Amino acid sequence: MNITARAKLAGIIGWPVAHSLSPQLHGIWLEERDIDGAYIPLAVARESFAGVVSALCRAGFVGVNVTVPHKEAAFALVHEADATALAAGAVNVLLFHDGRLIGQNTDAEGLADSLAETLDANALKGSTVAVLGAGGAARAAVLACDRLQAGHVRVVSRQFGRAEALVLALRPHVRAELSAFAWSDWPASAESICLLVNATSAGMTGAASLALDLDVVKREVAVCDLVYNPLETELLRAARARGHHTIDGLGMLVYQAVPAFEAFFGVKPRVTPALRSRLELSLRHDG
Repeated sequence: MNITARAKLAGIIGWPVAHSLSPQLHGIWLEERDIDGAYIPLAVARESFAGVVSALCRAGFVGVNVTVPHKEAAFALVHEADATALAAGAVNVLLFHDGRLIGQNTDAEGLADSLAETLDANALKGSTVAVLGAGGAARAAVLACDRLQAGHVRVVSRQFGRAEALVLALRPHVRAELSAFAWSDWPASAESICLLVNATSAGMTGAASLALDLDVVKREVAVCDLVYNPLETELLRAARARGHHTIDGLGMLVYQAVPAFEAFFGVKPRVTPALRSRLELSLRHDG
């Protein structure tokens, strides 16, 4: 693949960012479509985020993906945001147009597509879901479950005040009933659920594992971890050993990237089994 002076430039900003699979994913699509462009990983600390975004905009980048810990900071910077970003209070796609920052949130759409593919489009209809965490990923998870017509979403957090704030912020934007739970109330929050979603960074490579008692969860409950590196977290390994249907975070990563890639490079990419196999192989090799 040759890159010219007219190449479209995009990337991903995070701290850290070395673990991200997004550069390889976008690189595969760029090569498949023979696009004159590049997608660059950018490790940016919290205090430098706004300055780097401004510099990239001036340098001619078409946009960037935004990952932990910058999604809420990105939302604070934008001049315009789509409906999902407004509901989530978080942005994972920044587009640069004539000096203006346009924010999008494709995480909810990505997770909804992943769950619909892995479970069934109607699997959550009218059912109860537990979401662990109260940050930007948890907001996206709540919105994704609402897209799939979940009847009740329980937000469980070590910081109960953040869970309450998330529920309060999202109630006007969803049809599902929302409730907040403290971490100590995990057994009660797990009652009668059909899906458990880990929307914390616990279990990610380099981070502490998620300490969670799965004995209070019925075996027919599906367990989803938004972490994709490692591909099988300790939570998913323990869930699989108990007989749960498990869903890793790779599907969400791939599906949330589809509208981002199209916004950056003007072409809608394809999601195929071969693509997932290449990404899985890369993750296992890195592990």
